[in-house]
Amino acid sequence: MATDVGRRAERAADRMMGRHDETRWGVLTGEFWTSVVVILATLIAAAVADNFDAPRAWWIVGVVGAAYIVSRGLAKSGTSHRRDGDGR
Repeated sequence: MATDVGRRAERAADRMMGRHDETRWGVLTGEFWTSVVVILATLIAAAVADNFDAPRAWWIVGVVGAAYIVSRGLAKSGTSHRRDGDGR
């Protein structure tokens, strides 16, 4: 069932934004959802804990965000960037 949701999301993205040459649409990746969960957990921990200050929490959020951006860049760099019907 999860693959059906993924395929429907890919088709919807193709209709809205045109064909894309990404390996997977960014929102459908495990890296995206892991980053979201880690960022939310960090911000909740900073709000609740007395010994976890805001500057440290925002630094961690920045590092997680940067790591996500780098991971997507690496994932995209490994693709051949071909369109359907491209003879290469």
